[in-house]
Amino acid sequence: MKGMFRAVTAGHPEKLRKSVFFTIVSYLVNLVPFAVAIEVVRTVIEAWSRGGEPDMAKLWGLCAFLFVYLFVMYAAEVPAYRACYRDAYGASARGRAELAEKLRKLSLGYFSRRDPGDLVNMIMGDFLLLEAAVSHQVPQMIGGLVLPVIAFVGLCFWSPLMAGAMFVSLPVAALVLLLSTRLQDRLSRKHMRAKIDAGNRIQEYMNGIRVIKAYNLTGDRFARMERAFRGFMRESIRLEAIMGPFAMVAISLIRLGLTLMIVLGVHLMIGGTLDPLTFVGFLIVGTRVYDPLTAALLNFFVFRYSTLAGKRILSLMEEPEMAGEGDAPERHDIELRDVTFGYGDGGHVLKNVDLKFPEGKLTALVGPSGCGKTTLMKVMARFYDPQSGTVLFGGTDERDLDPEKLMKRISFVFQDVYLFRDTVRNNIAFGREGATDAEVEEAAKRARAHEFIMRLPQGYDTVVGEGGSTLSGGEKQRISIARALLKDAPVVLLDEATASLDPENEVEVQRAVNALVEGRTVVVIAHKLRTTQNADNIVVMEAGRVVDQGRHEELLERGGLYARLWALQNESVGWSLAGD
Repeated sequence: MKGMFRAVTAGHPEKLRKSVFFTIVSYLVNLVPFAVAIEVVRTVIEAWSRGGEPDMAKLWGLCAFLFVYLFVMYAAEVPAYRACYRDAYGASARGRAELAEKLRKLSLGYFSRRDPGDLVNMIMGDFLLLEAAVSHQVPQMIGGLVLPVIAFVGLCFWSPLMAGAMFVSLPVAALVLLLSTRLQDRLSRKHMRAKIDAGNRIQEYMNGIRVIKAYNLTGDRFARMERAFRGFMRESIRLEAIMGPFAMVAISLIRLGLTLMIVLGVHLMIGGTLDPLTFVGFLIVGTRVYDPLTAALLNFFVFRYSTLAGKRILSLMEEPEMAGEGDAPERHDIELRDVTFGYGDGGHVLKNVDLKFPEGKLTALVGPSGCGKTTLMKVMARFYDPQSGTVLFGGTDERDLDPEKLMKRISFVFQDVYLFRDTVRNNIAFGREGATDAEVEEAAKRARAHEFIMRLPQGYDTVVGEGGSTLSGGEKQRISIARALLKDAPVVLLDEATASLDPENEVEVQRAVNALVEGRTVVVIAHKLRTTQNADNIVVMEAGRVVDQGRHEELLERGGLYARLWALQNESVGWSLAGD
């Protein structure tokens, strides 16, 4: 049970203390009106049995006590209620932030194994279940179990026999619950998987909405998503249909205790061994105790389901982070020694690669599509660790360096730029924490982005669409370069930014790139070979291996793969669509 509480609180069971305490106190204090009611009945019955009038002063005093009680209850319960829920939702907010921070520290290999929709569901949907568990289910479940125990002890002072009859069926109800737990866990896991699959398909649909609209995809194209929705529906119905009878049997067994108590009480009163006032007291207390107990039983089923969400979160939080604690060295050369790497079980993308990237030099990576250029750059930046071999940064194995300190030494400019749904200013400022407005604007000017930014409706305070959808490709590239300029890292990894731009934007972006790479260690993936002519070294790759390297003229003279690619690109310059 301790493990379940740890799971349902995502590793912080102490968060339950306050809400459980206030719930138990609330249940106990709520018995006060019923105790007052019993005293009122006792006073009236005793007066009638003597043939006299009841003590009106006492009755008015009890009524006044109830008014004071209601006022005090309201004054005490409202702050307690707020404190419990503030703790529950505050813990959930902190948990989401911790999970996001954890994701930032994992290697990209983890994300290639997980569907993005699954992670979104974990951060939002799973924590939503935990919020309900911490604020409602667990406190009410524990409170509903503690109250009968206290009530049983108190009622034993009135009549142990009646108290025993009242709660005799509880062990049988508990046995029914225990026998159903294994089945419930199996059904709950299937339901959780079906829910995650449906969420993944929705995420896939939203990510591909442009393709769907462009190609008018209908009918069979949505069969996968429809199957996921129907699967989720079937698992939901199955979970409710199979577990419902168990819950009803357990509730019926609990209610059976009240029936047994009434039958026994009538029998004892007829026999003269139980006075009517005690019987009325058992009826009042019994009806009050059974409601929280029934709620506790129902919450038990939901609680076990919520533990699955907690276990998923704990499993992610226990994923190994990228190792390394050392400071990044002052040298900024990079070297790969016999590096081999592949994605999962898909075979090796890089095979026994040996390469040196000298400090302050520009190295270009060229080769056919799929030869491993982008993967090589990701391994260099330690987005992934190689399966074998070593990547050295400044002569030190990157696996021995603190990943965050290493990242501060490297700037990235990707061909596919992603901008956040935020202002232009903040998108550039991501390059360096605490950057001033003047520094942001200076970086934009050097990236040749200042002029088009000032033409935007709110200038630097203009909010761009998700992913930068409101900007052109060239504009996004220049903002990305401004971000890298602001970071001012000594190493720049550049997936050629001009590959898919029109001539006008290509010229502007190339000028911005020239400002970025000056005086730095630069590695560029070159799709257009004419941009490599002035590189200090050109590395030619094919099928995950380095097949040649040298300067532009040397590679052309050797007449290898580079020379063939150069010839093909020169042919394509004059290519045009055929006409009639």
